Amino acid sequence: MVSVAAASLTPALAATPTIHRSKMIPSSPVSILKSSKLVSNKRKMDDADLTLSPASVAAEGLPELPAKKRARVTFNEKNSIREFSVAENAALASGAGKGVAVIREEVRRAIHRHVTAGESEAYDQIKEIFAVDPRKADSAMQSWYLPSHETVKSHLMGLLSHIASLDRNCSGLVHAVLNSEWLGRDEAYMKLYIRFLGNLAAAQGTYLVPVLRMLTGKLAGVPRGTGSLPGYPLVQPAEIYCRVHLALRHILRLIPAGSGTLSPVLVQQFPPDPDSAKSFLAYTRNLIEIITYAPELQSDILALITERLVKIDVQIQVDLEDVEDEFGEDFLLEGPPDPEEELDDSDSDISDDEGEDDQRSSEIKSNIHKVDGIIDILFEFFSDSFQTASGDDRKNILALLMSYFRSIILPTYKSRHSQFLLFHFSQASPELVDVFTTECMEIISSKNQSSLTRQSAAAYLASYVARGAHIPGAVVRDVFDILLTHLTALQADYEPSCRGPDLRRFSPFYSTAQAVFYIFCFRWRDLTNAAAEGDTAEQIDDLEDGQVTFPPNIKECLHKAIYSRLNPLKICSPSIVTQFARIARHFELLYVHPLLEANKRLRVTAFRSIATLANAQVEREIRASDHLGYQLDAYFPFDPYHLPRSRRWLEGDYVEWRGIPGLDDGGDSDSEAEEEDEGDDATATDVE
Repeated sequence: MVSVAAASLTPALAATPTIHRSKMIPSSPVSILKSSKLVSNKRKMDDADLTLSPASVAAEGLPELPAKKRARVTFNEKNSIREFSVAENAALASGAGKGVAVIREEVRRAIHRHVTAGESEAYDQIKEIFAVDPRKADSAMQSWYLPSHETVKSHLMGLLSHIASLDRNCSGLVHAVLNSEWLGRDEAYMKLYIRFLGNLAAAQGTYLVPVLRMLTGKLAGVPRGTGSLPGYPLVQPAEIYCRVHLALRHILRLIPAGSGTLSPVLVQQFPPDPDSAKSFLAYTRNLIEIITYAPELQSDILALITERLVKIDVQIQVDLEDVEDEFGEDFLLEGPPDPEEELDDSDSDISDDEGEDDQRSSEIKSNIHKVDGIIDILFEFFSDSFQTASGDDRKNILALLMSYFRSIILPTYKSRHSQFLLFHFSQASPELVDVFTTECMEIISSKNQSSLTRQSAAAYLASYVARGAHIPGAVVRDVFDILLTHLTALQADYEPSCRGPDLRRFSPFYSTAQAVFYIFCFRWRDLTNAAAEGDTAEQIDDLEDGQVTFPPNIKECLHKAIYSRLNPLKICSPSIVTQFARIARHFELLYVHPLLEANKRLRVTAFRSIATLANAQVEREIRASDHLGYQLDAYFPFDPYHLPRSRRWLEGDYVEWRGIPGLDDGGDSDSEAEEEDEGDDATATDVE
């Protein structure tokens, strides 16, 4: 007999375990993150004892295990392979008259004859014991066809005693056991089954992946009836998940290298896109739970969640742009669901009876629930640890978030919500604000980065500085000055070879210019001389128009860039340009309306290569009235956030649009500003 796990398990049968949650894991970015309480009524796994001692076995009504070797039990070989009668089948199902030692020997002989002689009658009978699903028994199936609880347990103990014999030749039997019902049985059987899984995975490495797949396949939702088996107490879904985690934790303790095998299995088992929001959220919560006992998988798990989150998030953005005229932006605000309430499968299942428009609407709603729920789970995961962590630990958490930002979020075009974890946590202190702004500036100014990456970084930086309510005015002025200096340097590089505005050739210049215009529209109060001298925003609003002044370098740099041959007002988003022009004129900083009128008559020619079947180059002239292709998008990643469940985390994080005193008649909302100039202003970029 082989029992690999026996040495590592304590000798007494402990109380039902619960998940242990550590407050801090003391090393690396992994150490500072803590899971929130995602599942109630869990029991500690640290005290788990999966050993069945002789006393425990006796208490459960099973024969006492032999303390010393006994005489070998002999069998009539013919009887072991002949067809059983109805009465004998009933006896087999009930396990009547057979002790644990007898069944153990039957199991050994059945496996031996199956492997060596190809005689599989007894082997198949054992396999059938585990293949019968007690949930599918009906009136047509008499109770004596169902193996009794004692029979199933005794045969599992027999298999546990002969783990070394369960090689590839016994894969059919092993998979029958793996696919058998165990989560809804009693606690003693559950512990025995987990011991079997651990010993099997440790002794027969070829079964490690199937065992992990079986367990992780239970994490995306509990099938109906799993915890409700005839003759057993009801097992709630929370307890079912706890049992799965207990099994995973036990295996990872026996096989420390098993986490390297588990990581790709978790990726493979992530619910496919068409699955319900309920399955997505259940799987995400359970992935976070794995981090509590396998912290070495934290980086892989959070990267996996982020990748799937961004994928769905981008699809929402695309879908909403397609149906915005039909459903409107209020589509995001439907709900909000109770944060503690599990989504039903019906929330995202699509009926065959629905029309095409209804199906589209259901798909979008399902994706919104997925993104909303996953972000809420991540906020909860990071929040407690972040608020109680030291300064260095906070930097480690932000460094982890920044790594996902650089590798997953930033390269993805038009991510809509995923980046708000970074937006929220990076505003916790001026030092963390500096981490994010410095990272973005390094990307913007790096010639090793692609133009699209630099353009995206400029949009993130501008939106962050413009919308971050906890970003000090001094930081706003510093970032604005750095961007102006960078804009001037780019102009010096590009203008000598420039014959006219061209987004394709001079993209870094235009994305930097648009970032400057956008920050100016939202944070002009922080850029004034009065703000630099310590005046508050309210005091600045009380100043007369002529008293609002700006440092000379702002006017000088902007005038030089705007009236250069690069002509950024032609390439930057018209909504942002129009609002910038209004504010600059109102405060007598710049008067650019004549240039805007001239730009309406300016024809921009761009050439775009289109690969045809013959690889021919096709030139396309883009006229001034055709904005697509030669003007920057009005995309700013931190525009208002409206997901109903997770928006609670962002309360107080925003700078809302405020009307310009004397220009917007004291309007204090984005909607009032949008009424000016027929809605053609910077706030049109807000998704509200």
